Amino acid sequence: MHLKVLPGPTLAERTTLRLGGPALAEVRIVSERGLDELPGRLEELGGRAMALGHGSNILAADGPLPVVLLRAPEGEAPETVFTSGDEAVVRAGAGMGLPALLAWCARQGLSGLEGLAGIPGAVGGAVAMNAGSFGAEVGRVLERVLLYSPCCGLRWAGRDDVRLGYRFFAPRTADVFFLVLAAELRLTQAGPEAVRAAMDATWARKRAAQPLAAASAGCVFKNPEGAAPAGKLLDDAGFKGRRLGGMAFSELHANFLVNLGGGTAAQAFELIQAAREAVATRFGVDLELEVKVVA
Repeated sequence: MHLKVLPGPTLAERTTLRLGGPALAEVRIVSERGLDELPGRLEELGGRAMALGHGSNILAADGPLPVVLLRAPEGEAPETVFTSGDEAVVRAGAGMGLPALLAWCARQGLSGLEGLAGIPGAVGGAVAMNAGSFGAEVGRVLERVLLYSPCCGLRWAGRDDVRLGYRFFAPRTADVFFLVLAAELRLTQAGPEAVRAAMDATWARKRAAQPLAAASAGCVFKNPEGAAPAGKLLDDAGFKGRRLGGMAFSELHANFLVNLGGGTAAQAFELIQAAREAVATRFGVDLELEVKVVA
């Protein structure tokens, strides 16, 4: 079996915000040969294809959703594929959890990703949104990425073959849809103790200021260019702790939307719209979503 198809999974079961209705299906890619079968299977299932890692940056609507979720294989353990001086290029599969990759890097003493500690996503999702925090960003260490798309097939893309920006990644080819299958990252030898200490410091800062244990999708809005951070704007506009039904902006960090239990996407969208309008009216800043909406 090269593809495994699961009918009707709900996005509430597949996302860290615990919101969202049923998708048409979920297709798990078991082996590389499954990619040859994928276009035909997607045509049979209908709807639009949507790559999904660990669902940590997704706000999905209530009710049935016309999407087919695609899941990359977990892949093998990370491996060092090239070394030169104090640099090492590490390859990791897209389905691997980012925390597991960071733990491996700490054991190997490889530096460059410490600021991503506390992000619960998968490697593929971290690449696809150019995840970053606390001075670290996937795009800064990305060497090349293994991509699949129906139009271009399976290929490795180097840095010159992709576009990178703030929470943005895209191939330079005309892919309507693409799936990240693996990534190679250029890291620096710093020693296990130094890397662990940096990760521990990141964890401590985040635990003090972010609702890491809550059902959340991380930051709701991107930080606007040339203005205060989104969290500060939302706090000053009175949205820290603002609640509607089972959804609320966190009391720890105003830019984190959390599901307190029994929340709905409709409540989340209403809170988000109210926050955007309040910030625009008071500060003249149009906040842009960082979470990806699935509707």
